[in-house]
Amino acid sequence: MKLRYWLLITGSFCVLNTSTTAVAQNSGKLNIVQKPIVFNQKRQQLSLDYLHKRHGIQKTRPTIVPRMIVLHFTGSGTLNSNFNYFNKEEIEQARTANKNQSALNVSAHYLVDRDGTVYQLLPDTIFARHIIGLNYMAIGVENVGGPDAPLTEAQVRANAALVRHLCARHKIEYLIGHSEYSIFRNTVLWKETNSNYYTGKADPGTDFMRKVRALVPNLKLRSKP
Repeated sequence: MKLRYWLLITGSFCVLNTSTTAVAQNSGKLNIVQKPIVFNQKRQQLSLDYLHKRHGIQKTRPTIVPRMIVLHFTGSGTLNSNFNYFNKEEIEQARTANKNQSALNVSAHYLVDRDGTVYQLLPDTIFARHIIGLNYMAIGVENVGGPDAPLTEAQVRANAALVRHLCARHKIEYLIGHSEYSIFRNTVLWKETNSNYYTGKADPGTDFMRKVRALVPNLKLRSKP
């Protein structure tokens, strides 16, 4: 069965079907499987509220202009369990620190399975909540795995290919791991209206970032402001 979801485009809603897009990447192809999460009227409004209250940005559509790619790991779970988690519009009650700032659920633009298959959950220019202070300019890439399930070499290669793909489509300046985002605090790029809203992160790991960066040196992406 084909998946469908409602995506806000130019002020109206249209239906997109699941498909696979093959993108040429040097010696091989990056297969991006469209696996969209729900982006209905409720998620749209929660995203607009987040942009306004957390980033101080008022918009009529929840869009971003990508300048940064942020790599994450999910911490645990499978492709399907993480997809189902991101697919909910509202964040779970147990995540109190995040819930107190916004009811919008966390999500990402891409989810990379352990075999390196890349799934696109949201269009690159649609807002996603995945990194405090920088969501308004950042494309999020989640990788299935965590401390008890170290990320794979297939994921390293897939992330590097995806970074190349995104840099060909957008004016990307920065490539960071989630654990590296604190260096952007107290800079003009950091847009978080609550100076106390910050959580320490360890994902996706220094070794993973080193390996991905080693595959894309010619892109000259920055890791610091």
